[in-house]
Amino acid sequence: MLIINIQLLYGYMVIATRIFRKLKFLYNLISLNIQILEKKKKKKKKLDEFHEFHHNYKMLLRLAVTLPTRLASGSTGINLKQTLLTARLVKPQNKDALVRNYVRGPRDPPPTIRSEIKEGQSLKEKLMGPPSESAYSMGKGAAAGAAGIGLGALCYYGLGLSHQASIQDNALLWPKYVRDRLHTTYGYFGASCALTALSAAAVFRTPRLLQLTTRNGWLSTLATFALVIGTGAVTQSLPYKEGIGAKQLAWAVHCSVLGAVIAPLCFLGGPLLTRAALYTGGVVGSLSAIAVCAPSDKFLYMGGPLAIGLGVVMASSLAGIWLPPSTALGAGLASMSLYGGLLLFSGFLLYDTQRIVRLAEIYPEYSTIPFDPVNASISIYMDVLNIFIRIAMIMGGAGGNNRRK
Repeated sequence: MLIINIQLLYGYMVIATRIFRKLKFLYNLISLNIQILEKKKKKKKKLDEFHEFHHNYKMLLRLAVTLPTRLASGSTGINLKQTLLTARLVKPQNKDALVRNYVRGPRDPPPTIRSEIKEGQSLKEKLMGPPSESAYSMGKGAAAGAAGIGLGALCYYGLGLSHQASIQDNALLWPKYVRDRLHTTYGYFGASCALTALSAAAVFRTPRLLQLTTRNGWLSTLATFALVIGTGAVTQSLPYKEGIGAKQLAWAVHCSVLGAVIAPLCFLGGPLLTRAALYTGGVVGSLSAIAVCAPSDKFLYMGGPLAIGLGVVMASSLAGIWLPPSTALGAGLASMSLYGGLLLFSGFLLYDTQRIVRLAEIYPEYSTIPFDPVNASISIYMDVLNIFIRIAMIMGGAGGNNRRK
């Protein structure tokens, strides 16, 4: 009887040892998977199931360790079934999930270093995200650099360091009709600026007209473009005659329409617009002085590059309709439209000034079609108007300058 009990005890010990090894292997495997799941911090429900399974096998492992001791104590009358039931086991809620995860292996692969690293933003997210603080820095730097170059050119040409003949030198040999042409041209230019300012003030003080100019939408935008382009085309197509005629009336309507278009700028306030007008006068005066002191044909070769730049600025301005400055791409386009347009129309002013002087010099004194100072003044008038609009918008905070001076 004792020999039988010893054999049974040995058999139980062998079985318990094997069970202990297998349960220990399963325990280590489950512990490793639990650590992986804790790192991922996902699928909380599945992690709870693994904890329950881990608890069950932990109880089985404890039972396997204590079973040989109980059998070796000599209590042969102990009911094995009752001994196995002394450890409380928690039944898993989903047995298929446990079989799938531990018989066939985990369903999800272990996380790799690449999957744990958070991917960066895509190019689209960066372009459509909020703009950075330095979104307008490039435009400001370009404007500051252009201002420095302009100041240097003014000093260089103003001091007569250039050995080529300038407009100022040629003016000593001008006949009287050339001087009269230039005086009339700049007279129309000054009258255009004054008429535009009066029209903008009148529209701003009339609520119905102001409501028409501030409407948004494709119809209002197209109507504004058609009105500006149409009046300008009519003005330039009519023949010029001295005195008050059809051309002068069309010119007045064209300037009034442009004044109505820029009337919403009055919301910036009178003091700011006054300073913007003074700054515009300083810029225009400096550029005109450079054009006069420089060689007479120095800037006449800039027509091609200026036309290309005009296309780029117009494209960026039109793209601003769909891309507001609140995005990084929209801020870049707004910076190009503001600061790039400021530099562009400054170059146009240099080009148009020398072009008008050259046209006044070479145009025949006696011709069937007289010299047209109205058409000549429209070009520099549009240059100055675009410079004024951009300076006012930059001072109003549209160019990244949030501090009101």
